[in-house]
Amino acid sequence: MTAAPPPSASPSSSAPGGLQRRLGLVAAVVIGLGSMIGAGVFSAFAPAAAAAGDLLLVSLLIAGIVAFCNATSTAQLAAQHPTSGGAYAFGRERLGEWPGFVAGWGFVVGKTASCAAMATTAAVALVPDPWTRPAALLLVVAVTALNAAGITRTAAATAVIVAAVLAVLVVVVVVVGSAPPGVGAVLDAASGAGGAGGAGGAGEGPTPVAVLQGAGLLFFAFAGYARIATLAEEVRRPSVTIPRAVVIALSAALVVYAAVALVLLRALGSAGTAASQRPLVDAVEAAGAGWLAPVVAVATGVAASGALLALVAGIGRTSLAMAREGDLPRGLAVVDARRGVPLRAELVLAAVVGVLVLTVDLRGVIGASSFGVLVYYLVANVAALTQTGEHRRWPRVLPVLGAVACVALVVTLPLASVVAGAGVFAVGVLGRLVVLRRRRGSPGAGRGSRTTGL
Repeated sequence: MTAAPPPSASPSSSAPGGLQRRLGLVAAVVIGLGSMIGAGVFSAFAPAAAAAGDLLLVSLLIAGIVAFCNATSTAQLAAQHPTSGGAYAFGRERLGEWPGFVAGWGFVVGKTASCAAMATTAAVALVPDPWTRPAALLLVVAVTALNAAGITRTAAATAVIVAAVLAVLVVVVVVVGSAPPGVGAVLDAASGAGGAGGAGGAGEGPTPVAVLQGAGLLFFAFAGYARIATLAEEVRRPSVTIPRAVVIALSAALVVYAAVALVLLRALGSAGTAASQRPLVDAVEAAGAGWLAPVVAVATGVAASGALLALVAGIGRTSLAMAREGDLPRGLAVVDARRGVPLRAELVLAAVVGVLVLTVDLRGVIGASSFGVLVYYLVANVAALTQTGEHRRWPRVLPVLGAVACVALVVTLPLASVVAGAGVFAVGVLGRLVVLRRRRGSPGAGRGSRTTGL
């Protein structure tokens, strides 16, 4: 293993001791899709429908617009700064150490919890109850081993998973879409109800705040395109590949999510979707295709596994970037010379996630994860506003709209999600303040404290 310095200025070649540029356009798109067409498509619609009711599609449209603004900002930044770390690296480079740290901390901690949630979700879908925790642990080990084999192996496995999940979703959309509307949809249409407690009672439409809350929850499902930016140090011709990959992956995911939302509303209605523990399974059963329910249940586990695979890759690279700057222990700033991966960071992540899946159930972290991701993209949008000249690929109005929308969606999230998310950031900020004070007081702090690490 070799310590990995910050990458060289060249956007097309690998830095000595750093990660290697092995990903082309197709692989980058696949990794982005693997992150977005994950457990979110099976789980995010229920809480979103509980908030937005019969305006669920409006919430989805808003989430898609916000995601597009954030995606263009992220892609634009990654093209100029093709290094690992995503918004952590962009924020640190363009706004300063603290904005970068806030973005990186929120991503690493929030997505570590998401890893545990994805592993548990997959295990619940694939094995009987007494074996879910051991199965989740084995899945974490298997995914980490696959990531450790190299980024091309990660991309290949993700391609297989995405193809399988998309095939199941296409069948579901066709079967449910061709069946008569379900009882829930008919009742919603007859009563005009929003269908969910957060949207108001019967005869009342959902409020604008409720629609924005639904959008904030659905945004969780779109956040995977960030994985392309976090892997920027491993993408060939990043100034061309990353912008294309981000837009293609996001557009494809939006089409899939819109199709799924339509068939859920057709089969279950907004109230039925909001009340469902497993909306797609209930939708195929309502459509008289019970034979498809076990396949959808397995697809849920496979999709969650794919999301976990991409999450481990993204967190590993962001941890590597933070360790290079001393915002995480510098021992994590190591790239395995043979495999070209941040192996030490991924092993530490696997250990933490393994403990989490054996001790707690984090499947309810969608809201808190959305909080962290929205703050992450707020930093990215503000950083994109500082870009000028040839580095600005899209109109300035997009990062402005993205930043405003991120703030708006944060404040409309459920209070428990806001409190949990704010608590995560408070811990990180306080911890960094303590570390900085220790560094200033340590011998030799004035002679390049950067070497002290955490």
